[in-house]
Amino acid sequence: MFDDLRPHLAELRKRLGLSVLSVFIAFIIAFTFHNAILSWITQPLNNALVQVGRIIESQDKATWKMKTDESNVTQTPAMQAAEKLQHNLYAAAKTADPKLAPLLKNAADAAKSLDEIIKKRDSASARPNHHNFEGKITTHQVGGAFFVALKVSFFAGLLGAMPFILYQLWLFVAPGLYSNEKKMVIPFVVGGSVMFFIGVIFAYYVVTPFGFQFLITFGSFLYTPFINIEDYVGFFTKIMLGFGIAFELPVFAYFLALLGLVTDRTLIDFFKYAIVIIFLLAALLTPPDILTQLLMAAPLVLLYGISIIIVRMVNPEKSDEEEEEEEENDNNKEEEAKRQALLDELDNP
Repeated sequence: MFDDLRPHLAELRKRLGLSVLSVFIAFIIAFTFHNAILSWITQPLNNALVQVGRIIESQDKATWKMKTDESNVTQTPAMQAAEKLQHNLYAAAKTADPKLAPLLKNAADAAKSLDEIIKKRDSASARPNHHNFEGKITTHQVGGAFFVALKVSFFAGLLGAMPFILYQLWLFVAPGLYSNEKKMVIPFVVGGSVMFFIGVIFAYYVVTPFGFQFLITFGSFLYTPFINIEDYVGFFTKIMLGFGIAFELPVFAYFLALLGLVTDRTLIDFFKYAIVIIFLLAALLTPPDILTQLLMAAPLVLLYGISIIIVRMVNPEKSDEEEEEEEENDNNKEEEAKRQALLDELDNP
């Protein structure tokens, strides 16, 4: 038995080796552009931090305006002294010598400006619910920036090598296919790559803005977020890869149907279990909030429905009568081939 598996294991080792080599080459290329890649990866987080800062600032301003309209600001000793100095200087300027009056008036104006500055300072210090939002991306390791550069380069290398990896996967299963099925290599590689990148783009432009903004906003009135870049990169890549793999569902369903392994009835009967699996995957691959989980689960349910339609077009469930008719046609073709072979032998003794 092991001797029968030996050629397949050797072929698998070859395909895996070539796939790893392609990722390594793409990693080296991506490392030269790691700053640009890291900027692209952190852009959703920066946008979320800016947006949350605006939300908090606008809410603080609205709260302060409401409070100041309802009650007067308490006069502090510094404010009282500034107002008294301002009043006395203006009074002295009116009765002073004409040469001295401009100086006293300038001093009174300066006292007025000082009074306004003191009022603003004391008002800001007494401002209710005031929160200075200064979210930042930080690193807690000495070589944090270097290891982050390695991580983002590997992620970019994996994305860049994805078409070649799919091609190697096809070459591994191709020996067990018929000649007409082997011609589907280009649709498999192109379709698989396109769907993977669509999943990544959907996660980047739709899921992460909502998810990050929700997570940062929650509790930001009490805590200032200092986000560790190492944790963020791992978190980000898990979301991107999860959505990319999830969007491969219609492609794999098509080729499984092409091989006759699944039918539309198979997927329909499995649908109730698929719903549970989809929401479990969404909970594992997304942040722990219901919004982001729904943003992943909803497209997966839709893709599952599209997969059923695709499989129905490629390998629909056949009724018993159709199976009997197809089996009869196969038997007739087989008998006709045997009869033709016998005639050929008689004609050429």
